[in-house]
Amino acid sequence: MAGRVALTNADDGKTVPARTGDDIDVTLTSYHENGLTYTWSIPASDSTVLHRTASGKTPSGNATARFHVEKDGIATLSAGRQCHPDRGRLCPLVVTSWKVRVEVK
Repeated sequence: MAGRVALTNADDGKTVPARTGDDIDVTLTSYHENGLTYTWSIPASDSTVLHRTASGKTPSGNATARFHVEKDGIATLSAGRQCHPDRGRLCPLVVTSWKVRVEVK
């Protein structure tokens, strides 16, 4: 029976199991701290193991995507975090990514 896997900001760096036929929902939430707003790119897969079936981004910088598990194998889901400074602030010169390894058996 197909299942659903839900991933969020907190799952960065994890390895998660999945089965063929499952759906994987990724919800990345933007945040604001110290005069800086951090937003996300739309999550993507590096493999044909997962097929993105839906995606979106809100004006506030949240990003979502749904992936359908097509076949056995290993895939990496990833998204990038961008910094947007408030007036008079500067963003650090650091690129941060979110990644989750998906193992399908």
